[in-house]
Amino acid sequence: MPQTVLLAEDDRAIRHALERALTLEGYQVTAVADGVEALAQAHRTPPDVLLLDVMMPGIDGLQVCRVLRAEGDRTPILMLTALVETADRIAGLDAGADDYVVKPFDVEEVFARLRALLRRTSPVPANGVPGASGTSADVLRDDPQSHSAFSTSSLSSSLSSPSSDKQITAAGLRMDLQARRVWRDERELELTRTEFELLELLVRNAGIVLDHSTIYDRIWGYDFGPGSKNLAVYVGYLRRKLDEPGAPQLIHTVRGVGYVLRED
Repeated sequence: MPQTVLLAEDDRAIRHALERALTLEGYQVTAVADGVEALAQAHRTPPDVLLLDVMMPGIDGLQVCRVLRAEGDRTPILMLTALVETADRIAGLDAGADDYVVKPFDVEEVFARLRALLRRTSPVPANGVPGASGTSADVLRDDPQSHSAFSTSSLSSSLSSPSSDKQITAAGLRMDLQARRVWRDERELELTRTEFELLELLVRNAGIVLDHSTIYDRIWGYDFGPGSKNLAVYVGYLRRKLDEPGAPQLIHTVRGVGYVLRED
């Protein structure tokens, strides 16, 4: 059965082009022209994923996202935006979006991001193949004979099968993987799906420097290349939620390589 996409885009040319491209890709698409229709359709027939334009008349994409999240709807949401400032992208993440694509975009990038979102929300297969959602961020085994910075090419021998741990801890952080809750000391943090999975990957590999390609591959299932700011935006957003006055920073940038979680 094809996966369903609810597309909300007020630009007729873009809407029709995306609807056709997604249909040819094998999705079952419902296309609407504004946020009011998007909310009505989402309530009527919940889709597998939503593709929302940010700038729409009346109720815009951010408002649609906020309403659905306030209702407890955790359907993955990919935002389409012509706004390129970091603050604008953060506003989308704040509203509860899982990812974004900046216009003008390559339709192949939209496909890749949709696949990554749907892969993370699909049930884990019985054979335990990595890459599904839930508590499936894999552990990167720390080989004391190897370098601390991993590259994508070295991952195949370093990845374990998905862990059955219910809770993981590191650097004063505690994550309940089944309830998808996280605390720094006694303070609970509110994270989006992508933020939670990124933090889980860092916590599982505390003290290990993970390069950009590795993180993109594990979280998004696709390396968007050196020009992408997607990872930097999510790391910055996580830092805002994690950091406390007077407390040590937990996520550190290793310039030219990637990121590491540690408590200095």
